[in-house]
Amino acid sequence: MIWLAGGVVLLLLAAVVLYNQLIRAQVTVRQAWAQVDAQLQRRHDLVPNLVATVGAYAAHERDVFERVTRARRAALSVTDPVTRQAAEDQFGAALGGLLALSERYPDLKADENFRQLQAELSATEDRLAFARDFANDRVARYRRLTDTIPGLLIARPFGFPREAMFATDDERARHSPDVRLGG
Repeated sequence: MIWLAGGVVLLLLAAVVLYNQLIRAQVTVRQAWAQVDAQLQRRHDLVPNLVATVGAYAAHERDVFERVTRARRAALSVTDPVTRQAAEDQFGAALGGLLALSERYPDLKADENFRQLQAELSATEDRLAFARDFANDRVARYRRLTDTIPGLLIARPFGFPREAMFATDDERARHSPDVRLGG
């Protein structure tokens, strides 16, 4: 009888430890997504200055500016990682079109403010890539806990959600234009 009671206590203790591991993993996933969101917001915050700088040299390229503005607004309006990824890809494509204008306007390409904004955007893209990789790593760790036994036995009954991942850079490159910038 004592062996049975001891076994039950050990099972309950193991369940509590596993539940706490799941909570910690879920918190790290949310922190990682918050870092992705912070880098996305940083990128979005650079765009109005970039549009203004390019607009001073290429005022008649109104359709490009409108495309960037619409894509930025759409990307900022979604929060779900999967939906946001698609919106961010469209924003990246529109932003790439804006940056391509510098090739047509040598004075813009030589403008110090434009070069500084371009460098900041490039650094932000690097930070964003790192944040996405980190978030995907945290989601993968979380999924290993929630999708395998014994974690599965705790995760499902307690409603731990299946977390989404951003596509890898290779997958994204096949579906969207490259907007990485040279310094």
